Amino acid sequence: MIKLTGIADEAGASLDVQIKAHQELGWDSIESRGVEIDGVKGNLHEIPDVMFDKVVARLEEAGMKVSGFGSLIGNWGKKIGDDFSITEAEINRAIPRMQRLGAKLIRVMSYAVCKDDSGADLAEQFADERIKRMRVVNQRFADAGITVVHENCMNWGGMSPSYVKRMAEAVPGMKWVFDTGNPVFIDDRDRPGHKQDAWEMYQTIKPFMAHVHVKDGRWIKEKNDAEYTFPGEGEGQTERIMKDLVDTGYQGYISIEPHVAVVFHGAGAADGLSPEQKAKEQYDSYIKYGQMLEAMLKRLGAPLA
Repeated sequence: MIKLTGIADEAGASLDVQIKAHQELGWDSIESRGVEIDGVKGNLHEIPDVMFDKVVARLEEAGMKVSGFGSLIGNWGKKIGDDFSITEAEINRAIPRMQRLGAKLIRVMSYAVCKDDSGADLAEQFADERIKRMRVVNQRFADAGITVVHENCMNWGGMSPSYVKRMAEAVPGMKWVFDTGNPVFIDDRDRPGHKQDAWEMYQTIKPFMAHVHVKDGRWIKEKNDAEYTFPGEGEGQTERIMKDLVDTGYQGYISIEPHVAVVFHGAGAADGLSPEQKAKEQYDSYIKYGQMLEAMLKRLGAPLA
């Protein structure tokens, strides 16, 4: 069966808003990343213990499960030259919190791509160090009964299909989360001058895939930036990929990450609106996104749980 969930801070910062959105969609779980509760805001493995206790209590009260956790481990904001103790501390905080929530998937990355002052990739990417670290990360969570999923995003392992293969071979047993929209805006280092092809990346990741994120968009060359769309309306080949997931018997979570109104790490369509208008646009677009993806999957014959 396929289960639908979503990266809940895309609906709103407040945990109460996140819960409300998923209840409105009829989904019984959230994929947690950032959370705001009683005025305290941060990533789930960074908020103080007393705030985390409140998160647990509020989720339990609402009957809302946590399908997975979007951690900060090795993400696009972390440099491979940073001391590994930073990652180790994140692991140490994440494991007991995930176990308490019953969450079985944790999203990680393999650190930011090394670039020069002009934004060009450096020749030296410290591949051996990245692989060494990812082996440790994967083993630490595996020992705790938690599945690591590496994302095809702005990090070394997501630089192209060949990098996916290299990382997958170097860290056997590590799983991946495929994001349909990330190839739209990420350079393909196997084909200089081109963005990645979503279908090609999907086929490369599929043998190692344990989770799916859905976003969609178009690359706007004149803006040198992506414009995010509702599912099936962009260049992420979302419907083609969803059809293949259904046809090949994918079982697991598919999680929405709309980016339509607000982008976690950049500019979004709702930027410039008043805080109230922005919050409403963010929430409404999240609901619409979830409903559109669910309709698409039903049309394709998906066995939805």
